[in-house]
Amino acid sequence: MNAAVDTQVLTINGERLWNSLMELARIGATPKGGVKRLALTDLDKQGRDLVVSWGKAAGLSITVDKIGNVFMRREGTNPALPPIVSGSHIDTQPTGGKFDGNYGVLSALEVVRTLNDQGIRTEAPIEVAFWTNEEGSRFVPVMMGSGVFCGAFSLEHAYAAKDTEGKTVREELERIGYIGDQTPGDHPIGAYFEAHIEQGPVLEDADKVIGVVPAVLGLSWYDCVVTGMEAHAGPTPMHLRRDALQVATRIMQEVVAIGLRYPPYGRGTVGMVQVHPNSRNVIPGEVKFSVDLRNVSGELLDRMHGEILAFVERTGRETGLGVTIERVSYFPPCPFHPDCVDAVRRATERLGYSTMDVVSGAGHDAIYAARLAPAGMIFVPCKDGISHNEIEDAQPDHLTAGCNVLLHAMLERAKRVD
Repeated sequence: MNAAVDTQVLTINGERLWNSLMELARIGATPKGGVKRLALTDLDKQGRDLVVSWGKAAGLSITVDKIGNVFMRREGTNPALPPIVSGSHIDTQPTGGKFDGNYGVLSALEVVRTLNDQGIRTEAPIEVAFWTNEEGSRFVPVMMGSGVFCGAFSLEHAYAAKDTEGKTVREELERIGYIGDQTPGDHPIGAYFEAHIEQGPVLEDADKVIGVVPAVLGLSWYDCVVTGMEAHAGPTPMHLRRDALQVATRIMQEVVAIGLRYPPYGRGTVGMVQVHPNSRNVIPGEVKFSVDLRNVSGELLDRMHGEILAFVERTGRETGLGVTIERVSYFPPCPFHPDCVDAVRRATERLGYSTMDVVSGAGHDAIYAARLAPAGMIFVPCKDGISHNEIEDAQPDHLTAGCNVLLHAMLERAKRVD
């Protein structure tokens, strides 16, 4: 951390923030030091209840909407103003860590606790939010609560989503007691901030404390299928084979090549592959695999989309094998509002932390919040860039720094009343 930090500037209680993170992490704790607290399970209810109890202890009023999003409000001197909101999620991956999402919620709570400690009032209300089923580990779509909130998909669609045991979102919300009365989206937001661990290695590699996030990469997801012919690996000569896997690997290499052709934010990934019949001495007859393309520019992402479709069509024509590709998901790039980005930047400068701009490669609830209100994000480093993993880790002083930046960015937007 930069030695030029001004000790006279208002700061949060870093020890209290850390202790809250560790206490929440005990709910669903795993033997390897991580957290398994899937959305709308009994453990999620325990986590929700704990955070809500902390909010009530801080004097916050609680509102829950029909998809289970929770808003905890600290009133401003002008209650008619839309609140300045900060938060994230407390559901985790099956092998999740202590900080993904949880840090964003508890850093927002720590901002409120600090304002209470100092007797500081704000003109606009300040709210702590946590959104339902951000991870999408148990129910799809991902970022469900914020997605319903902004109208990306309907409440009925979300309610009907089922887990692997056939339990629906609506049933589980009712069971744990978090199906509220407010219609999602009726809750006003004046501006939204989200503090988060980076979930990547950039900040740590550059030895920077704060990532100012100007945007989130857009993504295109595809399912690709190559159909050839199974045959015995011994008697079938190489030139007479219809090997689906060899053709599929051509396309997989092109996915990576497309990502490399569009630096610095181009991404091309094949993460899932299914080979049929998957037998040692049988030439593969069918291969199904995923394609993940990302970029910060909508124009470049569209260009990448066109290139993979053209390559797939050409490969099928040249090899004579059946090759199909279908786009199954699309999120456009999300630039954050300049006012919120600048508020984060000014707070970082005031506090004297080392900083750099970091475009997010992962999705966050802030993407959907940004459709309704000015939004921005704050990143702090995580060890080795590892997240969605039980060994996910972050330094207490980095977490404190990010929360300090959040405090000042929110105060700027909410307007401190002296």
